[in-house]
Parts: sequence; C-alpha cells; structure tokens
Amino acid sequence: MRNTNQQKRFRITLLISLIVLITVLVISLATGYISLTPTQLLQIIIGQGTSNENLIFFQFRLPRLLVGIFAGMGLAVSGAILQSITRNPLSDPGILGINYGAGLMVVIYISYFTADSSKFLYILPLFALIGGIATAFLIYLFSYKKGERMETTRIVLVGVGLSAAFSGAIITLTSHFNRDQYTFIASWLAGTVWGDDWNFVVALLPWIVFLIPIVLLKSNVLNTLYLHENVSVGLGVHVERERILLILIAVALASASVSVSGGIAFIGLMAPHIARSLVGSSHQLFVPIAAMIGAILLITADTIGRVILDPSGIPAGIIVTLIGAPYFMYLMAKK
Repeated sequence: MRNTNQQKRFRITLLISLIVLITVLVISLATGYISLTPTQLLQIIIGQGTSNENLIFFQFRLPRLLVGIFAGMGLAVSGAILQSITRNPLSDPGILGINYGAGLMVVIYISYFTADSSKFLYILPLFALIGGIATAFLIYLFSYKKGERMETTRIVLVGVGLSAAFSGAIITLTSHFNRDQYTFIASWLAGTVWGDDWNFVVALLPWIVFLIPIVLLKSNVLNTLYLHENVSVGLGVHVERERILLILIAVALASASVSVSGGIAFIGLMAPHIARSLVGSSHQLFVPIAAMIGAILLITADTIGRVILDPSGIPAGIIVTLIGAPYFMYLMAKK
C-alpha cells in the first residue's frame, strides 16, 4: 500500500514538475530584450514565424535554455549522488569545491589555449573534469584518517577550504589575463550561462544522456549506501568500487555542467532536498524529480537575471546564490 501511494505521489509530482518546467520554458522563450507573444511562439513552432522571430527563437533563446536544462539536471543529480554517498545533507559540488576545481582548470585552459579553437567546446569539459576529479581526490586525501571512518563534517570542511584555495588561485591567475580573457572568467565565476548556441548543447548533451541513466540504474546501490555502509556490505555490494564509480559520475556531471554554464552553486544542494521532501528518499523516485527541479531552478534564475537587467543581465549564479545561501544556513541550523 505504501509503495502504491509513493508511486502515485511520484507520478503526480513528475507531472506537475513537467508542467512547471514547460511553463518556465515558455516564459523564458517569450521574455527578453525583444518579447515574443504566445501567438508568435506558436507561429514559430509551426514554421510560420518571420526571419527575425526564427533567429531570436532558434539561434539565441532555445539553445541557451537547453543548456540551462541540461546543466541544471547535471548539477542536481550530482548533488543527489554526493549527499547519498556521504550521507550528508550539506554536500553539493559547489560547496565541496568541485565546481571551483573544475573552474581552475578552465582558467588554466584559457591561459594557454584560445577560446576560438574549433575544438574548444569539446575539450573544455574534459579539462573541467580533470579539475573536478583532482578536487575529489584531494577531499578524500585530506578527509581520510587511517583506522577511522570518513566523517561527513570533515568532508564538508575540507571542501570549503579547497573552494577558498582554488578561488584564490583563480584570482591570482586571472590577474595576468588580458581584458577579454578576464571578462570571460569573471562571467564564468559569477555563474553566467555563457553557452548560448547549438554547439554547446551538442557538447553537453552526451554527458547528461549517458550518465544520468547510469545513476538511475544504480538507484538500489545508492539506497543502500544512503542507509549505512554495513547494510551495503550485508547485501553484497562492493562498497568502495561502487562509491568510486558514483563519485566519478557525480564529478563528471558537475564538471561538464559548469564548464558551459558557469560556476553555479547551490542547485545541487537544494534540488535533491526539495525532491526528497516531495516523494521520499528512494533514489528511483527522487532522482528524476531532483533533475527536473534542478532544470527549473536554473532556467528560472537565468530568466529572472535576463529580465531584471536586460540586455546585459544578472548572472544566474548570483540569483541562485541569493536563494541558496539562506537555504544552506537553514540546513546548517536544522542538521
């Protein structure tokens, strides 16, 4: 009976999330420096829009929104994995320093290579992934004590420390940049969704399409890891192997997402919490909802930022931080 109720609540929540996502998507497509009415949007979709309307819709707004959807999903699922593996509600790729580790490698790439390269869009996520994996390794190295179980509080503190260190390194490196390089990195750090054409969609899509289904297939493993290590061992789960694989997936999702969406934090913190409160802690149920909520949060933040100060806009990362920082403090006080 309980499973039936959970499944019913999941289906209702998924439907509502989908409706909200579509609503936010339509609002975002319609708003901006040049507004599009619902009638104009419909005409564009059925192939009867003007050349200017098609240009605005297909070349400027739609690819940016798709990048926002994929990046929001990637950050949310990454946060869900990290929270389950560490059994810490405060875990998030931004808070743990993974985003800044990826950002440091982005800065290093910009320092030695040109952003105009035809391979730039596809190499950049790989550089970000290297930075994210290196950060995860350092977190494990500094959090581990021989003969002791890794404490979740220690992991968070090490992550916060690494975030500060990487932030300082980024500032030091960017001080030697020319004006164009510095502007790009400053926008990236602020969380500007700068990947706004179809090439960025193509670069990010494989990471999301390939990795999130693997996470869903590993839902039972995540369920046991979230309960306790001993439960996983008792059920025959190879704890260390599965943990390393899932951490690598979490790092890859976060690194690929921030490489094209900017240094956005707190989505990986908020989305899994909201999803758990709606459908429970079963990963088969709350991970898809967390992905939807992550997409909704990032698109909403990006749309608000564009509307408040169009055409230059306020970076989505700043809007998310204004919401996420109080939420983080609330969780700190509660947990």
